[in-house]
Amino acid sequence: MVLVVKKAAQEDASVVAEFVYALLKELTGSEDIDREGMSATAEALLRRGTITAFVAYRDTTPVGVISLHECAAIYAGGVFGEISELYVTPAYRSQGVAADLLSAAQAEGVARGWKRLEVGAPTQPQWHRTLAFYEGQGFLETGPRLRRLI
Repeated sequence: MVLVVKKAAQEDASVVAEFVYALLKELTGSEDIDREGMSATAEALLRRGTITAFVAYRDTTPVGVISLHECAAIYAGGVFGEISELYVTPAYRSQGVAADLLSAAQAEGVARGWKRLEVGAPTQPQWHRTLAFYEGQGFLETGPRLRRLI
């Protein structure tokens, strides 16, 4: 079986949204996630170029996704990338899929002139394997991320 990572186009929005839905369901345990709204949002963001997504395929089956967007900050020396979502189907975890998706994100960042990629890890210690994965990929823990809905 061959693993291929492809940059997602607007027509891939439903695949991207399904993976993000699965990610949120796994992280929150909630069944109350707007699946249709998520697909429309993915389509709009991909169309505008607000996000860039890559889908990993094992043969012709989609098995994972990563989405990222561009940010800017003085502390970062200008523009940089942030990983919004990274999800691999459970049956394909620990097989290098996430690492290949991160490689695609890093190549995208190099092409855009980013000096860094950032990611928010889920709550610890429950998701310690996620944190360990990112650290194993060269990410450094810089502290918790906070949010406020507006």
